[in-house]
Amino acid sequence: MFTIGDFARYGRVSARMLRHYDAIGLLRPARTDPVSGYRFYEAAQLARLNRIIALKDLGFSLQQVRAILAEEVSVPELRGMLRLRRAELEAALTAAGARLAQVEARLRTIESEGRMSADDVVVKRTETVLLAELSGTAASYGPEDIGPVIQPLYDELCRLLETAGVTPAGPGLAYYEDAPVPAAAKTDGALAPPGEATSHSPATPAHTAPGGDAVLVHAGMVITHEALAKAGVTVDRASGRPGTPSAAPVPTGLGFDVVTLPALDCAATVVHRGPMSRILPTAQNLAHWIDANGYRSAGYARELYLECPPDQEDWVTEIQEPVVRA
Repeated sequence: MFTIGDFARYGRVSARMLRHYDAIGLLRPARTDPVSGYRFYEAAQLARLNRIIALKDLGFSLQQVRAILAEEVSVPELRGMLRLRRAELEAALTAAGARLAQVEARLRTIESEGRMSADDVVVKRTETVLLAELSGTAASYGPEDIGPVIQPLYDELCRLLETAGVTPAGPGLAYYEDAPVPAAAKTDGALAPPGEATSHSPATPAHTAPGGDAVLVHAGMVITHEALAKAGVTVDRASGRPGTPSAAPVPTGLGFDVVTLPALDCAATVVHRGPMSRILPTAQNLAHWIDANGYRSAGYARELYLECPPDQEDWVTEIQEPVVRA
């Protein structure tokens, strides 16, 4: 048998906690000396102590723990409960990390106000590009909503391209639009479910909702017609689809769309270094430059991912915002 101090040490708990568990009938000592009142425990009682601590960590009260143990929860059941709790804690940690990143981004924005050089911004025309793409809907244009949508899209797009034998001919390029609203939802303004990925344009008639929170995210990779032809896909070079006047996404039958993304005649561009979760300071500095130099925005900025090594701190992204003279 072990003294209460030894048992507490083996169980990695305090003696005070063991006395409390004894007082409420949750974990009684194996023996209590009738003269001294000293408590003694057996090694076999460590199993019950482990269950008590595990259930407490799951968020159960001591009263609930006692009721659960009275029903003799099996090891597989307890393991399942612990795994569920672990998943919840990991999700909470991820969410907390994302919120912290946004706080840091806002702080960087405040600290860098007015310190962007005019040399950092280049006004230029971009080129028309052929993209393989997947699309999804984000709840808002904020990095905290865009990131969880666009990253899985790129992971899946790269997998599909590899399976189809289509080798990208250039970097990734993301562009955004107001999220479409199905015609049936026009009366109540409901938007497509956030994060719902689609490999082609919605079949249901829709209209865009300028000023709404949700945005349609297009995750694209630059490809060539020749690479598509090798995969058995032929796309009209002029419009993206034979007889189609606009560059609408075209399903390929390979799980992804292709789109001929038109050039931007006039784009204010700036290079952002680091993860996209910290895009806010760069984007707002670009907004200050646009306003100060007699331009106004003409739509969502595109993101050209020039360098995307495993460490996101080393990412290099060109932000391309369409602009017109104010």
